[in-house]
Amino acid sequence: MSWQGIMDFKKRAQFVLVHALFVVCITANYGVCELKANKSATLSVDASSQSGRKIPDTLFGIFFEEINHAGAGGIWAELVSNRGFEAGGQNTPSDFSPWTIIGDETTVSVGTDRTSPFKRNPVALRVQSNCDADACPSTGVGVYNPGYWGMNLENGKGYKLIFHIKSLYSVDISVSLTNSDGSQTLATNNIVASASDVSDWTKVQFEFVPTGSATGGRLQFITRKKGVFWLDQVSLMPMDTYMGHGFRKDLLSMVADLKPRFLRFPGGCYVEGERLWNAFRWTAAVGPWEERPGHFGDVWNYWSDDGLGYFEFLQLAEDLGAAPVWVINNGVSHQDSVNTANIASWVKDALDSIEFARGSSDSTWGSVRASMGHPEPFTLKYMAIGNEDCGKNYYTGNYLKFYSAIKNAYPDMKIITNCNALGTTLDHPADYYDFHTYTTASSMFSQKNVFNSAKRSGPKAFVSEYAVWQSDAGKGSLLASLAEAAFLIGLETNSDVVEMASYAPLFVNDNDRRWNPDAIVFNSSHVYGTPSYWMQQYFRESGGAILNPATIQSDSSSLAASAITWKSSDNLECLKIKIVNFGSDAVNLTISMSGLTNSIDTPNSFTTVLTSSNVMDENSFSNPTKVVPVQTPLTNANSQMHAVIQPHSITSFDMALAQTSYAADM
Repeated sequence: MSWQGIMDFKKRAQFVLVHALFVVCITANYGVCELKANKSATLSVDASSQSGRKIPDTLFGIFFEEINHAGAGGIWAELVSNRGFEAGGQNTPSDFSPWTIIGDETTVSVGTDRTSPFKRNPVALRVQSNCDADACPSTGVGVYNPGYWGMNLENGKGYKLIFHIKSLYSVDISVSLTNSDGSQTLATNNIVASASDVSDWTKVQFEFVPTGSATGGRLQFITRKKGVFWLDQVSLMPMDTYMGHGFRKDLLSMVADLKPRFLRFPGGCYVEGERLWNAFRWTAAVGPWEERPGHFGDVWNYWSDDGLGYFEFLQLAEDLGAAPVWVINNGVSHQDSVNTANIASWVKDALDSIEFARGSSDSTWGSVRASMGHPEPFTLKYMAIGNEDCGKNYYTGNYLKFYSAIKNAYPDMKIITNCNALGTTLDHPADYYDFHTYTTASSMFSQKNVFNSAKRSGPKAFVSEYAVWQSDAGKGSLLASLAEAAFLIGLETNSDVVEMASYAPLFVNDNDRRWNPDAIVFNSSHVYGTPSYWMQQYFRESGGAILNPATIQSDSSSLAASAITWKSSDNLECLKIKIVNFGSDAVNLTISMSGLTNSIDTPNSFTTVLTSSNVMDENSFSNPTKVVPVQTPLTNANSQMHAVIQPHSITSFDMALAQTSYAADM
């Protein structure tokens, strides 16, 4: 994005004057501010080219875990829940929720059996209509699926329906999209076929275009004809998805706005499972969606049909321009572990996963990837061996088996251990060590210095999960975001030893909060960012930027600051200074910049502040912009400025640096 594009976006999306009492005062040469502060500080920034240090390209990214229905019923745009009727288990009869019967026990009988045409998904739904014509209710009998707490159906948008049907009789079935109670039909299509046409399983697909909207819509199959029919693998997807690859567009647009440099996936505890038999298995989550068996995630306790599988994660990373970080199960779950003597098949499974991503299209697993529409290899260079497994039975022995085999076959692969090397020395080789922190706001603020004493040689730190939580965070408070911003400033400062960092969790479906807080909150039709989401936008230019030395002298211990120099996509040099005021007092700040080779281009410079009237303020569906960054022009900027930094705030000064060649082009 160009500098002007960044400004246009911010003016559109962030110039929200929600803070009537908000004041930022900037004057050149120690001008007078009307707002009096009771603290003072000086920030010295050395912007000379020789003093700076390059920040790793990968410093800030995202971590996606299938938690809170973040994937199923979330970023994966599939609208049908339990589309293959497997969620109740493979023994029948089984629970087929949330599919719901239309009619009563005298007019219709519905249950599951094992007649599916898909070997790995043996369960299908049997619907028997016991009435005919006038003997049936006027609304007909059958089943409907409400999706994940209601389907968001939009007027004039296209939806692709695919399902498989079989019957021993001729059929006359109305397939419709309706509102929540079925009283309003938004789109419909009739399936009329003779018995010979549907005596074997038949795939049916067509496009719906609703003539109205419903945020709690449903898909229904109804008939007024006596007989029996079977359904299996029913999918309803919006035609318009992010990059055309099946992801919900509004949710992924928010992710893309963070400019993540990596994507860690698919967990988290989701990778481990409470028990190994319920852990995520990548081989069961590739290939045609109808043939994926799905699984019950027993850590977060819900079913996933695994439409969002290994291939889709790799595709998403590519679409975001982010490096994939593949977290694999190393034979260790929350409750059980595979003895190192028996781990060989798990190691081979990991090697096969790399071949799927990186192998040629004529290799065993590369050919599977190619058949899914991606003949060229994906770029996979990072793998984490397990998640939070250090110290568990057999972890170290298993890790060494994985490490040796992967490095032997793929020497360039960067391996991440679960064992924390901060303040200690690892007893095994690694390129990165994982560091997780969930803590109080005051502790997180203090952790801005936690890597100051880290060894400057050896494996680098990957802070793959960080967040303020519990009472300080609520469902996403300003207080939490302030502490996290200070922590990230500390990571910038120590980016010679910290190369990657990501917030957790990224998403929550408001209907299924398994964890608080989260960065992005959504339901079937709406989405908003918590303050912690907006906080991360302050760091989206950091990856690959130059870190400029920034020193604070102050009588306040509540400040954290950093400065970076970066270039926009149109090669315009920019200087960003970030200041976090974690305290309850405003601070009179003098900013002194040395080493500037070019003057500040004031018309293309601005100040952005994240604050609110109460430190525990949160955003919500009713007020999604209560706590969002507010941008104002930066006037009279030069190498010395005076600013009043508001209490409990994150402030950035984004300055374009004028260049002779740039001015000539103008």
